[in-house]
Amino acid sequence: GHKMLGPTGVGILYGKPEILEEMEPFQGGGEMIKSVSMSDATWNEIPYKFEAGTPNIAQAIGLGAAVQYINDLGLDNIHHHGEKLTKYALDKLKQIHGLKIHGDQKKRGPVISFEIDNIHPQDLAQFLDQDGIAIRAGQHCTQPIMNKLGVFATSRASFYIYNTEEDIDTFCESIEKTSSVFK
Repeated sequence: GHKMLGPTGVGILYGKPEILEEMEPFQGGGEMIKSVSMSDATWNEIPYKFEAGTPNIAQAIGLGAAVQYINDLGLDNIHHHGEKLTKYALDKLKQIHGLKIHGDQKKRGPVISFEIDNIHPQDLAQFLDQDGIAIRAGQHCTQPIMNKLGVFATSRASFYIYNTEEDIDTFCESIEKTSSVFK
C-alpha cells in the first residue's frame, strides 16, 4: 500500500484464479477454512482462503482511497510527471562534479541511484536530511547488483506526484553544499 500513497501493512494479491486455486495459504485462521473435522480441513474459496484472522480494515479502506486518488489523477499523468522530473533531475545531477549516476539513462522509472566521490551514501543522506530532503542510502535490498557495480552502497532519490522541479533544484543545491564540506 505505501508504494502507492496508501497506508503500510496492506497490499493486494492479484493472480490467475487457476494458479491461486493451487496455491497453499502460508497462514491459517478465521474465514480461511470452509470446513474442518478431526482429520482434515478444506480451504475456503478465493479470496477468503488467503485472509487469515481479522482483516486490516482501516488499512484496506486507506488503500481503497489511495487507489481512487491515483485513478482520479490518471496513470498516464503520473507517468509523464515522473518522466519529466527524472529527465530534469538527470540533467541537473550530471552537472555536479564527482557524481556518478548508475543505470541506463533512458530505461528507468522516477528513481536515480548515484554515488559521489569521497562521500559515503549514509553521510550524504544525513546532510541532506538537515535540509529537509529524504533519500535512501545503502544497498537497497540489492546486494548482488552492488557487488556487480563494485560499490558497497549507493544513494537513491525517488520522485513522485508531489515533487516539483523546485524540489530537485533544492536537492541539487544541498548536494553541492554537502560536497563542499567533504572536499
